[in-house]
Amino acid sequence: MILDRLRGNGFRRSTHAERAEAPIADALLATSRLGARYGSSVVLHDVDVHVRAGEIVALLGANGAGKTTFLNSVMGLVTLTGGQVFYDGKEITRMPAEERVNAGISISPEGRHVFGKLTVEENLRLGAGLKHQREFAENRDYVYELFPKLRQLRDTRGAMLSGGEQQQLAVGRALMCKPRVLLLDEPSLGLAPKIVARIFELIAHLRDDGVTVLLVEQNVRLALDIADRGYVLDTGRIDLEGSARELRESASVEEAYLGLVAQA
Repeated sequence: MILDRLRGNGFRRSTHAERAEAPIADALLATSRLGARYGSSVVLHDVDVHVRAGEIVALLGANGAGKTTFLNSVMGLVTLTGGQVFYDGKEITRMPAEERVNAGISISPEGRHVFGKLTVEENLRLGAGLKHQREFAENRDYVYELFPKLRQLRDTRGAMLSGGEQQQLAVGRALMCKPRVLLLDEPSLGLAPKIVARIFELIAHLRDDGVTVLLVEQNVRLALDIADRGYVLDTGRIDLEGSARELRESASVEEAYLGLVAQA
């Protein structure tokens, strides 16, 4: 079993009691015993994650482990079976998704989901929402500084962009509401290596700019190269956690998750 091999190399299953020792008050974003389902299928079971301000935290795991469901649960987009979500010291478990965005949590979803019939600038305007329209120009210019290519393509429809350009737009759109916490779901998916390297440089830059990042990523090597800490999700449960260095230096983690060195 994958997790048996990992535990045999110095890792062990982390219990809810151990993870609960990290005070929620010290985290900008946290979940406690979070459970979620799609229809009759329960996908998450008692998931405890905490993200401190200024961190990049990687959420790792195989396809189908529940990583995207977890991000959507944090955003209030799926049905919970139990548990709590905390943000900035307050419980937001029942807060509507749009209010979470206004409070400072934003998501760049898996698959990008840009609006193909709208231009780059129109996509960005939608990302700003109603609350941040007054700061639209300022926020847009910040996004254009991060992604100069988008400035050149500002009048181009989303459907005409390359995959890398659409990913830049998806991240830029998520930044238009000035989030304190950015949830990134598979930002490297389907992109050429040079584009992936640029995206990850920008994620690290966002942390330097004060944005806290929760990163879901199949490319474990790249994720752990920029992350501060990481969690491994397996069949909807947190089974492993540690510093990025601890996870990165485990040969078994590489072996378990997609033969990362060869694929990277």
